[in-house]
Amino acid sequence: MIWMPFSQLKIHASLLQGLRDLGFHQPTPIQSDAIPPALEGRDLLACAMTGSGKTVAFLLPILHHLVGKPRGTTRALVLTPTRELAAQILEDLTDLAVHTPITGAAVFGGVGMGPQEHAFRSGVDVIVGTPGRLLDHFRAPYAKLAGLEYLVLDEADRMLDMGFLPDIRRVLKHLPRRRQTLFFSATMPPAIAELARDMLRDPIIINRERRSQPAAGITQAVYPVPQHHKTDLLLALLHGGEIDDALVFTRTKHRADRLAKQLGRERVRVQRIHGNRSQAQRTEALAGFKSGKYQVLVATDIAARGIDVTALGHVINYDVPAQPDDYVHRVGRTARAELTGSAFTLVSPEEEGSMRAIERAIGKALPRVTLPDFDYQKTPAPRSDAGPPRQNRFRPQRSSWGKQPRRRSR
Repeated sequence: MIWMPFSQLKIHASLLQGLRDLGFHQPTPIQSDAIPPALEGRDLLACAMTGSGKTVAFLLPILHHLVGKPRGTTRALVLTPTRELAAQILEDLTDLAVHTPITGAAVFGGVGMGPQEHAFRSGVDVIVGTPGRLLDHFRAPYAKLAGLEYLVLDEADRMLDMGFLPDIRRVLKHLPRRRQTLFFSATMPPAIAELARDMLRDPIIINRERRSQPAAGITQAVYPVPQHHKTDLLLALLHGGEIDDALVFTRTKHRADRLAKQLGRERVRVQRIHGNRSQAQRTEALAGFKSGKYQVLVATDIAARGIDVTALGHVINYDVPAQPDDYVHRVGRTARAELTGSAFTLVSPEEEGSMRAIERAIGKALPRVTLPDFDYQKTPAPRSDAGPPRQNRFRPQRSSWGKQPRRRSR
């Protein structure tokens, strides 16, 4: 398909100004495919990989239709799996609609329901919410969405993975049947196709999925290391002068807590984000990471689903993910919006089987990298007795690992 500028997509002038303010001039492939039929009022079933620009693809058509409508009625609902993703979508909505009167609100757990109740009562134009908290509100008479015209399911595959299907079906019972529905997912397993058949009317189907394939702009490398030396190796990488910011994935919440404490003792500016953290803590951690207050954000898979930092330099898998799709989703946090980034995976001998399965799924063997001055054979010392971190003398080419300016996300 021939790409075109946003100005040729017949988008309202106020939204085009918002796009220019964000530095967006040309749509991504999924945006070029999805926006025209969505503007025509068609239901969509759209599949595209993480970081491809799906949020703008569903927000722009909805905002275009809402600009000229009377205020005071909630006409659009976006369902999403996590608090962080809901907050990110609302932020993107606010940026795109900055030159319009359109209003939005996020509805999710972990915070007070008062402001969210006010959003329902005042009729904000767009509500972005998680299924569980929406159902909490639907028990009350004020949470009626009789005027709803647009429904979006974002990250639908992750919502099903997290067990939200029963909640989604309960939410649908509270919505008008006559509406436009936009269904977005990173993958298209059979359960997603079945749900789409139940929800969509004669949909346009767009499939830009590249199954188990990280974005082309990601430079990937594997660091073989004994399990008991992973933290020391991570510190060597962080103190080597090449990593300005890194999203580090661990397998469990307990390991995230422990690793963050270990890094903090070694003077790394670090914070952690996972399901046991309060919403205020999660919000502060993500905001601090985006602003540069923290060099490292340690995260688990589910909590990281809403982390969208354009020009994020590095993703580091402290633990090898169990499934290839999880690997693709993790490393997809970098090289977003067609930029470049690096993904390092620390692999212990016990994890080599899982790493080989990932390599088979993505269709290539990843380079193995060792640090020349790192002592892989040393006896691990207690963390409190650890000396200064060793310097990383491995210097990847700047064309692959080069620094990128921070920029707004799509």
